[in-house]
Amino acid sequence: MRVRRLPVIRGGVLLATLALAGCVAPGANAPQQAAIDSGPNDPWENTNRSIFGFNQKVDENVLVPVAEGYRQVVPPPVRQSVHDFMQNLNEPVIFANDVLQGQGQLAGNTFGRLALNTTIGVGGLFDIATPIGIPYHSNDFGVTLANWGFPDGPYLILPVLGPSNVRDLAGKIGDGAADPGNIVASNYHYLWATVARAATEGIDLRSRNIETLNDIQKTSLDYYATIRSLYQQRRAAEIRHEGTNLPNPSPFGGGDSGSSEPSMSYSVAPPVPPQGPPR
Repeated sequence: MRVRRLPVIRGGVLLATLALAGCVAPGANAPQQAAIDSGPNDPWENTNRSIFGFNQKVDENVLVPVAEGYRQVVPPPVRQSVHDFMQNLNEPVIFANDVLQGQGQLAGNTFGRLALNTTIGVGGLFDIATPIGIPYHSNDFGVTLANWGFPDGPYLILPVLGPSNVRDLAGKIGDGAADPGNIVASNYHYLWATVARAATEGIDLRSRNIETLNDIQKTSLDYYATIRSLYQQRRAAEIRHEGTNLPNPSPFGGGDSGSSEPSMSYSVAPPVPPQGPPR
């Protein structure tokens, strides 16, 4: 008789999520203010910069060449269908977070998008909802924790995954554990499906931001500090449920809401000068 351990593992993942969230327990401030007003909050900057340098090598030597090849080989309509399909896979988790945040209208929109695009849109290959006035929006458990009053905690650079913070790392774990696609893949031991989904989403997102991030890198005095500012501004806007034209600086950002073509429109605060080691 084979013992099924997956529920135990999933429970352990959820406990780890709560433990990480507990590291940044809420204070007396209003939830969104606590989530937004912490500034750079980068006490591990030296380590983060080292990981950032590694990520840049991976990006330059692997992600960008693959993303450029993807754009050259795959026709735009097919790329758009891939993008729409990836967004549709994210809708159940987005819906759950809309509900957890008490965002009734957003939850209704997300449910409507999921129903329309999964049925009429042939499993999400075509975005039927946006043209009729139900646009896509991103949401995740990191935003939920922020709306519940958890501050962001220290800024992090995750290997390959890119910019994050303690709260958003907890959010990534929570979303991953609750994602229906991941649950099905785990139950049937389809690890390849989870890896393929993450890789496809990363390539899709990176292919949309090639020119934008190249332009930011060329004009930045300190690319690390600029990406940190970009990430924190984008997350602050998402926590307030505001639209933003800021590109997602993470190759695996999870359901980026970019348009059909890469946008060159962005606004980034001046970078904070790099800090030396503490004296």
